[in-house]
Amino acid sequence: MKHARALRAIAIATTLTLAACGSDGSVDTAASDPSSPTVATSSDAATSAGDHNEADVMFAQSMIPHHAQAVEMSDIVLAKDGVDERVLAIAQQVKDAQGPEITQMQGWLEGWGAEMPDMSGGMMGQDGGMDHSTNGMMSMQDMQSLQDADGAQASRLFLEQMTAHHQGAIMMAQAEVENGQAADAVALAEMIVSTQQDEIAEMTGILETL
Repeated sequence: MKHARALRAIAIATTLTLAACGSDGSVDTAASDPSSPTVATSSDAATSAGDHNEADVMFAQSMIPHHAQAVEMSDIVLAKDGVDERVLAIAQQVKDAQGPEITQMQGWLEGWGAEMPDMSGGMMGQDGGMDHSTNGMMSMQDMQSLQDADGAQASRLFLEQMTAHHQGAIMMAQAEVENGQAADAVALAEMIVSTQQDEIAEMTGILETL
């Protein structure tokens, strides 16, 4: 009887020892020490900083000041009296959409270790007037004209300027769709194309009734 109990004790001790060791005989510290930290991995980790290309960086650096000017234009009109209610609705829509997109793109640039753009747009706008052929940025003269306009004049000018502005943004976004690599940036560009095309159609319709 004593001999049988001794054999059972030896078997139990052997089992415990094996449980604390790996298949290669090494000691499993996590099993033997409950206080040991456990390293966890996740397939849902954030996209690495390498998942982008130069087109993505250029898109964000160019679109941030472009959006910032659209928000500024919207603020100018929203502060005026006598502006067509439909125009005010468009201005608020532009501001509500593009403000958060600026923050989103700034976050991408920070994550990519890329330089933040000059919010004034740098060479994007020309002093002589609207640059319809490239990116649609308004000049200082254009912005002042909008600031000085009242009522129906401001309504019409905003729609004309924002249409040109949107056309420039669509060109920039289409280039990102064609050449970009970062999935989130390409998705935003696709949304900009769709949304701003719809807004251009809406603004054109309003202009015809003013």
